Amino acid sequence: MNEIADRNLAVAPRPRASRLRQAALPVAIFAVLALMPAAAHFGASGYILALMTRTMIYGLAAMSLDLLIGCGAMISFGHAAFLGIGAYAVGILSSHGIDDVFIQLGAALAVAALFALATGAISLRTHGVYFIMITLAFGQMLYFLFTSLAAYGGDDGLSLSRSHVFGLPVLRSDLTLYYVAFAALLGVYLACRAIVASRFGRVLRGIKDNPVRMQAIGFAPYRYQLTAYVVAGMICAVAGVLLANASEFVSPAYVGWQRSGDLIFVVVLGGLGTLHGAILGAAAFTLLAEFLSGLTEYWGMIFGPILVVVVLFARGGLASLLRGTR
Repeated sequence: MNEIADRNLAVAPRPRASRLRQAALPVAIFAVLALMPAAAHFGASGYILALMTRTMIYGLAAMSLDLLIGCGAMISFGHAAFLGIGAYAVGILSSHGIDDVFIQLGAALAVAALFALATGAISLRTHGVYFIMITLAFGQMLYFLFTSLAAYGGDDGLSLSRSHVFGLPVLRSDLTLYYVAFAALLGVYLACRAIVASRFGRVLRGIKDNPVRMQAIGFAPYRYQLTAYVVAGMICAVAGVLLANASEFVSPAYVGWQRSGDLIFVVVLGGLGTLHGAILGAAAFTLLAEFLSGLTEYWGMIFGPILVVVVLFARGGLASLLRGTR
């Protein structure tokens, strides 16, 4: 009887108070982001809105990568390829006169899904460092493809105008674009939380811990990992669509391995497997880089050691550090 009671306690749901404490930090993050335009009204509103819009877009891209690394232990070093697919879907279609954001978004999602399905089907047959290197190779293949597109700017990139919504230039307002990015970030965060808490998410985390055991009890790790890879790629493509509209420019640099490395660092900095940690990491990464670049052109020499210290001494990332402080 004691063993049965102990087993029941082990699987009992967490108390409501514990769940509320865990939700406090994400709620605070989104509350600050929602109120940011009001605070920006008293300062350099255009600059702050542009900076925070870019932060949320990178947070969205990093969150999609966190779904792979934090939940599925799939360290992709070519994840920025999907960011470039989303951005170039806007740039290429705009150059042909197709400027409706929903058509651009649909094209970006379709191409990202196909690219993720094709590359993931090959990459996921490998593990560890081989998976990292093959995703890097696919990302660099796409990078060189975009640099060779002379009709769309080639290595110099392509300037564009912001997308329309049913023929209306709604996104030309910085405030509107900010809240569109905010809505996308919040919607994707809630969707990812639902995915992680679902049966699919639990199986994915089980594969991360012990793929052999999960296969032994009847689950096919390959199918679950490939599905997660496609979903993450499509989410990152949404970030690419928003990035193209925010910067009004697309470039092969969006696809480079350096951008993929930045996304990995953002995820680790914010806290692996937390999802909201990706937003914290993106904010810290973007704001710190912006501040230091204003002090010196050699800001990378200061930026690197600061990030290394944070990662070394804040185990679990900024999300863990803030939770412990609270």
